[in-house]
Amino acid sequence: MAGLGRFIVSRLINMFVTLLVAIFLISFIFAAYTIQQKQGQMQEEYVLLYRQLQQQYRGNPQLLEQAAEQLKKNLMAKYGLTGNPVQDMIRETINLARSSIVFKFGESRNVYFGTKDIGEQVRIALKNTVILFTTATLINTFIGLMLGLYMARRPGSLLDRVVSTMGMVSYSLPLWWVGILFIIIFSFYLGWFPAQSKDVFEALSAIPQDVNAVERWFMVAATWLKYMALPLLTIVLVSFGGWAYIVRNIVLDTMHQDFVLAARARGLPERRIIYGHVLRTSSPPIVTSVALALVGSFGGAIISETVFGWPGMGLLYWIALTNGEARVLMATTFVTTLFFILTIFILDFLYVLLDPRVRTERTA
Repeated sequence: MAGLGRFIVSRLINMFVTLLVAIFLISFIFAAYTIQQKQGQMQEEYVLLYRQLQQQYRGNPQLLEQAAEQLKKNLMAKYGLTGNPVQDMIRETINLARSSIVFKFGESRNVYFGTKDIGEQVRIALKNTVILFTTATLINTFIGLMLGLYMARRPGSLLDRVVSTMGMVSYSLPLWWVGILFIIIFSFYLGWFPAQSKDVFEALSAIPQDVNAVERWFMVAATWLKYMALPLLTIVLVSFGGWAYIVRNIVLDTMHQDFVLAARARGLPERRIIYGHVLRTSSPPIVTSVALALVGSFGGAIISETVFGWPGMGLLYWIALTNGEARVLMATTFVTTLFFILTIFILDFLYVLLDPRVRTERTA
C-alpha cells in the first residue's frame, strides 16, 4: 500500500507540473497573438483620432506633434501596452495564465450562445458536446466491445469479414462528408430530421412552461433527441465498425498468448477464460482507446459540428477562429488540455488496478 501511495503522489505531482507547463505555454502563445491584436486595434484608433487632431490643430504643427504624442501614450495605457515587447509579453502571459488557473477568461467581443461571458460559453458548448459526442463514443464503445469479442472468438466468420471490411471502409470516410450526404438524404429529400441542430434552443424555448415537471422532462428529452438523432446516427455508423475491428485485433492477439493456452489446458470454461483472463489482460489498450476517444470527444469536432450546426466545443472553436477571438480560443484550448492531462493521470491509475504487471513495476 505504501508503494501504491508513493505512485499516486508522484503521478499527482507530475500532473500538476505538466498542467502548469501547459498553462504557461498556451498563455505564451496566445499572449503573442493578443498583443499583436491589441497593437492593430490601437493603430486603427490612433489613425482615426489623429485625423481629428489634424483638423483641430491645423496650422500649428508643434501643438499637433505634442497632442499626437499624448494620444499615443493614452492609447497604449488603454490597451495595456508599454512599448517594450519583452515586458508586454511577460505581463500578458502572466495575466492569461492567472486567469486560466482560476477559470476567469473574461468576455468576448461578440455574443456567442446567448452570452459574452467566455466561461459560460465554454460551459454551454462543453455540455452540448458531451450530450452528442460523448454519448456517441459510449455507444460506439459498447457496440464495438460486444462485436469485437464475438469476432475474436470466431475469426474468419461471416460477421468477422463483414464488420472488418465495413470498419476499414467507414474509418477511411471523413465524418463531415458522410454527414453532408446524410443531411441531403434524410433532411432535404426525406424530411425525417432537421438539417441544422442549432435550432434546438429555439425549439426548447417553445416548450410550454405550464406543464408538469414529468411531462416537460419528456418534451425536453424528445426535442434534444430529434435534433441530435441525425448527427448521432452518423457518428455511430461511421465509427462502430472501426471500434469493433480494434477490439477484435487486441483480443485476438491476447488469445494466442501462452497463459491462455495454459488455461485451456487446465480445462477452464471458455467463458471464464475470455472474461477472466483474456479481457482483463486486453483491458489496458482498450481502456486507453476508450479514454482518449472520450477526452477527444470533449473537444468536439470542428468541421462535423459546423456541418450539423451543433452548438458544441468544435463550433465554438470555429466561430472564435473566424472572428479572431483569442480569449475564446485560449479557453477552449485550455479546457481540452486540462481534460487530456487528467485522463492520462486516470489511465495511469487504472493500469495499476487492471494489470498486476504494471502494479509490480510501478509500485516497487
